[in-house]
Amino acid sequence: MAEILNHRGIDGGDIWRQNSVGLGHRMLWTTPESLLEKLPLKNSAGNLVITADARIDNRDELIDLLQLSDQPPSKITDTQLILAAYEKWGESCPERLLGDFAFVIWDRRQQILFCARDPMGVKPLYYYRSHNLFVFASEIKALFCLPEVPRKLNEFRVGQYLMRVFEDREITFYEDIVRLPAAHSLTIGVETHQLRRYWSLDPYREIRLSSNQEYAQAYREIFTEAVNCRLRSAFPVGSMLSGGLDSSSIACVAREILARQDNKKLHTFSAIFPGLESEYLQLIDERFYVDLVTAQEKIKPHYIEADSSSPLTNYDQVFWHMDEGFCAPNLYLNWLIYQKVQANHVRVVLDGIDGDSTISHGHAYLPELIRNFQFKRFLKESRAYASRSYLPWGQVIWQWGIQPLIPDCMWRLSQKIHTTTKPIWADNAVNPHFAKRLQLSEYLDQQMELLSGAVTPREVHCQSLNSGLIQYVLEMADKLANAFSISLAFPFCDRRLIEFCVAIPPEQKFSAGWTRLVARRAMADILPTELRARVSKANLGANFKPKLLEFERDTLEQIIFDQSDSIADYVDIPALRAAYYRYSTNPMAEEDAMTVYTAVNLGKWLENVDF
Repeated sequence: MAEILNHRGIDGGDIWRQNSVGLGHRMLWTTPESLLEKLPLKNSAGNLVITADARIDNRDELIDLLQLSDQPPSKITDTQLILAAYEKWGESCPERLLGDFAFVIWDRRQQILFCARDPMGVKPLYYYRSHNLFVFASEIKALFCLPEVPRKLNEFRVGQYLMRVFEDREITFYEDIVRLPAAHSLTIGVETHQLRRYWSLDPYREIRLSSNQEYAQAYREIFTEAVNCRLRSAFPVGSMLSGGLDSSSIACVAREILARQDNKKLHTFSAIFPGLESEYLQLIDERFYVDLVTAQEKIKPHYIEADSSSPLTNYDQVFWHMDEGFCAPNLYLNWLIYQKVQANHVRVVLDGIDGDSTISHGHAYLPELIRNFQFKRFLKESRAYASRSYLPWGQVIWQWGIQPLIPDCMWRLSQKIHTTTKPIWADNAVNPHFAKRLQLSEYLDQQMELLSGAVTPREVHCQSLNSGLIQYVLEMADKLANAFSISLAFPFCDRRLIEFCVAIPPEQKFSAGWTRLVARRAMADILPTELRARVSKANLGANFKPKLLEFERDTLEQIIFDQSDSIADYVDIPALRAAYYRYSTNPMAEEDAMTVYTAVNLGKWLENVDF
């Protein structure tokens, strides 16, 4: 198991065994303290053993609370802090930890394994349990090293995948192999299997400050600390830089911090598309905004020409690392960028996932104004947003103001009356017999019902942050980055920043036509003005969709026409072929392109696995 995960830890590894219990670890040095780590680690009494993939951010606080000040902080490793926290607080210790982590502790005293995963799910943890076996790992492939672990396709996950619904945070493509959900702990004993959520957002908590400037200053302090914690590295640090508000904010703040630390430089990595046809380039080109950031001092920019590679580049390798089928059309960009990162000996890379959810665009403020009979304010805000976003005012009033107020049951009924009676899954070319056998329509109804419960802006904000899609994206990013022995760090996944953004008033997120307003104000003298005032966003599909046809037309047609039997149990082949014909004549057709990509990706993945 440890050997098959060598790519995750190129700096050595070790195994601890005692009777029927064994823990393994692969080491990837990143932080200065990690150079001192020896894992698995035992406590001084020898009755606790831990293995972990972790970066702990509230080190000073923990060192004080755990009374570890008898030794220099630089000599205390993150895993020592976790183990000491477990000794003091037991199974409630994850509540006290800030940072990204997945860890497992063998407690000999209680004869239990205690597992925990960070609040957003940055670090993965997969497991399998039978009546006499519990096995866990950072990647699924390690579980299959044990012959007792079955390799059986989970058809329900195939259905979710084809519908592109990723809310379930435990299921995988393999029956009986489970993900430990973000913000959860798991206690395993001979007669114990206890899953517990240790952290959740409070939609009723409010932060009230006296002025816009105070909100901006508070955001800036928390965001700066979130970036600073993730810069703790013994190696060069990099940052993904797309030119958007999130990645640019991270890069500019990180640059300032590193410049004060022995004059270090920040490496930035950006995908560019110099050979793309002008009709597509205008939709995706952010070089102007990227250059505004890289023109600053103490930045070493790196550019990756992404329009010269197939979106299915190196897919055999990608499938091996991902372990599962995946729906990520722009994943190839990360693969190309991580190659460049590795070549420059960068081990820690900051990434802007998921700034949209953490800060929130704040659209839920508009229906809240109607709900509170503040019609004059609603008209003013909706008109300002329409003007700033270059959208028809009527569209804004309907889409962001009125439609969210329609009860979900009435909305679905009206859709059936005024459009068609075909089920939702039919739009994704799902085989109707497969959909009925798995009751996918009922499943989608349940999901829509769950999502319809959020009403207030804070409830909507919390709901978006609780989405299984965020965990899914983070898991894919982790596996792909570890293919190149890279550790990703996400400032917008910082628990302190998330809790702050949820608790501030909705008008701090949406006002005068501006979305994500508190972040724009906070970055006033850090981000270039043109970047801070951006309302547009690049459409990465402008490269993916035409290039998939240009480079992979033969592959697409082989699976869709010549080898369709491999996916026919799950995919409606006539509907898929119709979608392909439309896509091939109009490459920018959004739904058709995704339907084709999803089905073909499933077919290629099934070619790479044995069931």
